[in-house]
Amino acid sequence: MISWSDFEKVDIRVGTILKAEVFKEARNPSYKVVIDFGKEIGVKKSSAQITDIYQPEDLLGKQIIAVVNFPPKQIANFMSECLVLGAVGENKVVNLLIPDQQVENGQKIG
Repeated sequence: MISWSDFEKVDIRVGTILKAEVFKEARNPSYKVVIDFGKEIGVKKSSAQITDIYQPEDLLGKQIIAVVNFPPKQIANFMSECLVLGAVGENKVVNLLIPDQQVENGQKIG
């Protein structure tokens, strides 16, 4: 169990994917994505293992949910700056968490 104060430390925001491309250098099949989190957070990059059910062109303009306050993580030759969230099913297939309706980039999830 975690406390409410533990949960409050996790900064989860809505962002819109601006760019997505195959991450050829990654050990596991992944995309490099660039996400706009609005004025307060800005644009961040992420390595996302979401290749099973998404193509890069399908991700452009899609709003997603991500943790934006983890320290950057080096993955191969790429610095991942946030963690895109999804439901992980059988065989580690990831289904992205997305808002039901369009919302402003940077809105906090709580």
